[in-house]
Amino acid sequence: MSDDGVAVTLTTRRLVERFYDEVWNEADEAIAHEILHPAFRFRGSLGPERAGPDGFCDYLRTVHRALGDYRCVIDDLIAGETRAAARMRFAGVHRGEFFGVAPTGREISWTGAAFFTTDGERIVRLWVLGDVDAVKQQLGPGARSTT
Repeated sequence: MSDDGVAVTLTTRRLVERFYDEVWNEADEAIAHEILHPAFRFRGSLGPERAGPDGFCDYLRTVHRALGDYRCVIDDLIAGETRAAARMRFAGVHRGEFFGVAPTGREISWTGAAFFTTDGERIVRLWVLGDVDAVKQQLGPGARSTT
């Protein structure tokens, strides 16, 4: 951290921005392995907790298979030294089975919040809470609780 406390804050902010812009939106697994700590823990709203960059990348591939043109948009981001919180929008075209529902070809979208912990260089932990009910409503009555 710099004397004025700015450097780590910018690093944390930049890690979160890269996580969404490069990892999620571009499905770049090499960047995921670069910015996620080897002991990374991830709890997303669409499935069970995942461990490590490889566990996360499995989740990433599952979502991208189900939702074509998948994207995450940061609407608001607050970053401190080693913690950050983001208000998000998620969207994609339903092209694969999702929540037990066969592809519909429709775009679905929902909102959520993400809470990050970093070590100043890599993301160590991420917990995401998304509006899963909005997803299920858009998919229809056959939607189940997990992807």
